[in-house]
Amino acid sequence: MATPNNVTPTNCSWWPISALENDAGKSMETEEIQDPAHPAFRSKDRLVLYHWTQSFSSQKVRLVIAEKGLPCEERDVSMPLTEHKEPWFMRLNLGEEVPVIIHGDNIISDYNQIIDYMEKTFTGENVAQLIPEAGSLLHSRVMQYRELLDSLPMDAYTHGCILHPELTTDSMIPKYATAEIRRHLANASTDLLKLDHEEEPQLTEPYLSKQKKLMAKILEHDNVNYLKKILGELGMGLDQIEAELEKRKIEYQGQKCELWLCGCVFTLADILLGATLHRLKFLGLSKKYWEDGSRPNLQNFFERIQKRFAFRKVLGDIHTTLLSAVVPNAFRLVKRKPPSFFGASFLMGSLGGMGYFAYWYLKKKYI
Repeated sequence: MATPNNVTPTNCSWWPISALENDAGKSMETEEIQDPAHPAFRSKDRLVLYHWTQSFSSQKVRLVIAEKGLPCEERDVSMPLTEHKEPWFMRLNLGEEVPVIIHGDNIISDYNQIIDYMEKTFTGENVAQLIPEAGSLLHSRVMQYRELLDSLPMDAYTHGCILHPELTTDSMIPKYATAEIRRHLANASTDLLKLDHEEEPQLTEPYLSKQKKLMAKILEHDNVNYLKKILGELGMGLDQIEAELEKRKIEYQGQKCELWLCGCVFTLADILLGATLHRLKFLGLSKKYWEDGSRPNLQNFFERIQKRFAFRKVLGDIHTTLLSAVVPNAFRLVKRKPPSFFGASFLMGSLGGMGYFAYWYLKKKYI
């Protein structure tokens, strides 16, 4: 079993599977393992994914796993509870980022490397191949749109739309989230000084460095002029994709097949585009970019991809996306010491707004 720095991943699960539901961060080295049913005795082919439900990169990796039909143990690493900053997870990925996969003795923490690894490792007649054979026309198209879609600054869109809701329409993010993030920005310097890592002093420097970079990034994303600039560039990118979808209609005119971005085959490019549109709708940008009728091919694509089993399984109903992230954290919070920075107060604010959000959702859907 993979054991970076002699630390074995924790064993516990729920749906979504939690990394910290019962024995968070405990090393199995401290326990004597005798039960053959214990995960330490399982096949080295077992795939484990550490992720957070609202992480954009995690969502894309989970969609790839679902589309390929791979059995996978999912362990939720809650960012509101700052579980990605705890020593047990930092030993898996010092960069404190999700997703991370463990497959046998391999630990992979880079998003693109994870996708490439799964595509090369998991093959066969019953496993969908999402990246066509190199050298083919389909392959070049998939690579082209993989690069385009992965280059979109989704973290900037996300932070910017939360901090500047006036630029969005029907955002799924409650208004209290803006106040919470602004309060954290105001208190960032004080909170950083309060960080206590006496138990793991070797992790203090990268931990603090990461937090300072995060604060600097969010401050940059708070610049409304910068946000308007990148949203304008997003529109040009979506224009290119709209034109590409129109080309597919002409290219396959008269043929009976379901058309996707690169052809009649569903590929990684479609997963990335679907995840991107899902996030943009969640942020309140769908009416600006396709629901106003300006990009009908894009709208048709989004309507179809939402019906796929993998998308319904991984992303669910977009109107309940926030609740699906907050509710599990509420139960986990009472089982552990509240985090000292950027998590506990955010979670409490989220819980405090759940009633409002539920009312808003029901009103929008049924009234």
